[in-house]
Amino acid sequence: MITNRSPALDALLRDAAARIDATDARWLLAHAAGRSQTWLFAHARDPAPDGVAARFESLVARRAAGEPVAYLTGVRGFFGLDLAVTPATLIPRPETELLVELALARLPAEHARVVDLGTGSGAIALAIARERSDAAVLATDASSEALAVARANAQALDVPNVRFAHGDWYAPLDGARFDMIASNPPYIEDKDPHLSQGDLRFEPASALSSGADGLDAIRVLVAGALAHLAPGGWLLIEHGLAQGAAVRALFEHAGLVEVATERDLEARDRVTLGRAPGAPEAG
Repeated sequence: MITNRSPALDALLRDAAARIDATDARWLLAHAAGRSQTWLFAHARDPAPDGVAARFESLVARRAAGEPVAYLTGVRGFFGLDLAVTPATLIPRPETELLVELALARLPAEHARVVDLGTGSGAIALAIARERSDAAVLATDASSEALAVARANAQALDVPNVRFAHGDWYAPLDGARFDMIASNPPYIEDKDPHLSQGDLRFEPASALSSGADGLDAIRVLVAGALAHLAPGGWLLIEHGLAQGAAVRALFEHAGLVEVATERDLEARDRVTLGRAPGAPEAG
């Protein structure tokens, strides 16, 4: 008797690994099955549940065409948080966790006031707010679609100490001052060939590129920092690996002190920081 037995889960993975990265295949199969990767490992030789093979094939085909795994699954892990992401938001990357670590190390001991400019999915703001429940965190973005994703993430993760404002860079702040300004702005050169390659093809261009040298957004952020930092407050900006010297020069020209560039785990310039002159305000 002939049966229509579904292929085994491990057979689906083997076939997919010939077309896409094997790690990507495991993430996509887990998503298609609505299960964890641990469950997949334990049930590797079981037949695929009804509908899983077809859903998985669709996801594999889209990944083979270049769509990012994060957009296909709708989620990306960042600093211990599972964040919803959509094509309206930049995909959070592990390198940005360095900015969060540096920020947390420099916040006042109590009742810190923090703003994350260009929050996207809310990654930086939510990571800081989760670690510091006493902090008042503001997250802004010029994209209303991205801001909706960030708001939904805050609600889903039950992070109540973040509020949101729509607008470009400093425009929504209404003259408020903060103990810290943090941002992962666009910093790729407009004509960089990487923008037409890999995952970057699918991410919002406004969150990636910024002028002929990639520094247009960073210039705006640095120029406005002292008007929005409390005395002794910190500005932290993520940037490209070849931009450290240029960004430090911008910080110093703007009057920030204790300017330094920190490197990521691959020893690449990644985050430049500087402090507003004056003693920090009492909490």
